[in-house]
Amino acid sequence: MKSLIVLDLSQCNFIGHVPSSMADLKQLQVLNLAWNFFSKVLDFEIFTETRLKLTYLDLNYNRISGEIPRWFWGISHDTLEAIDLSDNLLDGDIRQLHWKRLSYINLQYNSFQGLLPSLICQLSSLSSLDLSNNNFFGNMPQCFGIRQLHWKQLSFIDLRNNSFQGPLPSSICQWSSLSHLDLSNNNFSRNMPLCSGIQQLNWKRLCSLQFLQLSNNSFSGNMPQCFGNLTYLSFVDLSSNKLQGLLPRSLVKCTYLSSLILSHNQLSDIFPCSLEARHLELLDLYDNKFHGWVNLTDCRLSFPTLLALSIANNNFTGQWPMEVLSNTSLVLIDLSNNNFEGPIPLPSPVTFYYSIASNKMTGKIPPLICNATKLEIINLSNNRLTGTLPRCLTNFSIDLSILNLRMNHLEGKIPQSFCLRNNLTTLDLSQNRFEGTLPQSLVNCKYLEVVDLSDNQIEDVFSTWLGTLLELKVLILRSNNFEDILNIPKGAHLFSKLHILDLSNNNFGGPLPANLIMNFKPMMDDENGRDKPLYMESIYRGYEASVTVTMKGLVIELVKILTVFTTIDLSRNSFQGDIPEVFGHLHSLIGLNLSHNHLTSSIPPTLGNLVDLEWLDLSSNEISGEIPEVLGDLAFLECLNLSNNQLTEKQLSTFSSNSFSGNLGLCGFPLRKACPGDAQPPPPSSSLSFDHEEHESLFKRKAMWIGYASGIVIGISITYIALETGRPRWLTQ
Repeated sequence: MKSLIVLDLSQCNFIGHVPSSMADLKQLQVLNLAWNFFSKVLDFEIFTETRLKLTYLDLNYNRISGEIPRWFWGISHDTLEAIDLSDNLLDGDIRQLHWKRLSYINLQYNSFQGLLPSLICQLSSLSSLDLSNNNFFGNMPQCFGIRQLHWKQLSFIDLRNNSFQGPLPSSICQWSSLSHLDLSNNNFSRNMPLCSGIQQLNWKRLCSLQFLQLSNNSFSGNMPQCFGNLTYLSFVDLSSNKLQGLLPRSLVKCTYLSSLILSHNQLSDIFPCSLEARHLELLDLYDNKFHGWVNLTDCRLSFPTLLALSIANNNFTGQWPMEVLSNTSLVLIDLSNNNFEGPIPLPSPVTFYYSIASNKMTGKIPPLICNATKLEIINLSNNRLTGTLPRCLTNFSIDLSILNLRMNHLEGKIPQSFCLRNNLTTLDLSQNRFEGTLPQSLVNCKYLEVVDLSDNQIEDVFSTWLGTLLELKVLILRSNNFEDILNIPKGAHLFSKLHILDLSNNNFGGPLPANLIMNFKPMMDDENGRDKPLYMESIYRGYEASVTVTMKGLVIELVKILTVFTTIDLSRNSFQGDIPEVFGHLHSLIGLNLSHNHLTSSIPPTLGNLVDLEWLDLSSNEISGEIPEVLGDLAFLECLNLSNNQLTEKQLSTFSSNSFSGNLGLCGFPLRKACPGDAQPPPPSSSLSFDHEEHESLFKRKAMWIGYASGIVIGISITYIALETGRPRWLTQ
């Protein structure tokens, strides 16, 4: 064994210490201990007691933690050619990295920090450098700018997900063997690296470059005109920068290009049909300033292998034959937020994502759309579509997850044929002209999370069978012709995950449904999402569920739905009787609107338990008695509307008079009517009220709404949000 040269113990699930007997392997050159459970750097100090001549050391995917001691950098100082410490828990800096013969370095997925050491420039044999997913920061070492730093063997650089900054060094253009360059998710800035000066990029020496990933930085200016010199370029991602101007015409020379991702910039050009990229599979121009007529009939010939097309959020126009896309291989089509007109183009039979939302599309939804049996997301919202729904649309694909047809002119009855074993999570048919009753086949949709049928002409009773949908979080039936009493059997475990309930502006009557409210567990949970305010999950980053709610007197569209946003709106119905005490158990409730009903009796003091409540509207009822003082202790309550009731005695001085108008029995500041024994009232308060203009101004100051999530790259997971301390939990900045 002492003459052993290669020792591979990877993926053996070893745990504990490195055996000291390894120090006896005097001839050992290759040591692979990857994918085990070694945890301490000190375990490897045995190697300093010998004069091992290791050329290859692989310790990746263990649990090694802490800073690397100085002695470790001296292991096999003159012989080591490759080191892999990736996927561990290491931290500290790497200033002592000075193995002279190193050609391969992989330190990814650790917590290394500090500046990149200039010693790295002395590694003349370097071929692969991976420092991604660490905490490095600062500018590139000054030696990177030396023209003589050729690194003739360097083929792979990955520095993504760090905090590097400043301009890119001009020496990049000297690395003629470089095939893979990933600098994404850093803070690099200024113009794209131009090598021979700010405006004269000479990429000719980068003749081997195939993969270029510079997304999520702060690069500005135009794309270099000599991109076309990179004739082997296959993957380009320059998204989420500040690039502007036209696309370089030399891109037509990049005949091997398979992915071109330019989303979230300020590029302004026409659609690049002239590329004629015969191998192009992904074209992403999302969220730029592209414009002009798009002739998909001609462009289809330019991109015969295209699989994903996203040109949303631009100013494109066009009108095409219905079958222009149906004979392609496109699995993803996103044409939303442009100015396209005419009938909707049919998706390909293999398409899984299809969005033409927010255009000017007209005509009917053709039944032939059901031939696309792979569809998971259909978003035709905010167009001018007319006619009835094809009967097949609710049962043609068991993979369909999202069906969004909101804000069109669709009419007729909703098909009664939602199939068994489907995967539908979102059904949004709001703001159309649908009539008839709810299809009971919706009970087959076991994964439904969002149902929005608001602003239609549906006539039905409240469908308690919807409560059997165990994943239902949002139910909006606002502004229809629903009627009858909400009679929920006591003990029935229905709607147990509901976050948003809006039944406003219907014809419901009878008492408020206490038995229903008792089931709203997410609204009762004191810790509902406090530490993890996430969006409801979307299977595709480009689509985010949105609903319209009345919030603090304003009609607001929530683009994305937070799991911590909880609200009940039963306003503008004919409910009668008391406000049930059970409302006081909804500790996580943010908004409650019971206005414009026929409620009587008094305001239950248990509403003072709603510690997260931000707006409460009980206006235009027949409520009597005193206002509970505990409402004044609710820290987040900004908007209180108790107007037009029969309340008496003293009101709350922390809200303006508009909150209490129409209650002749109320007295005390800020009302003009003084209570017996009150002193002269102070000057008018600047407290909040339901005054529309005043409150709208305040609301705009308080909240910055998040819009559509961006990006088109397939497989990227949804981004979590961060909330500022002290702000309401469902708001983001």
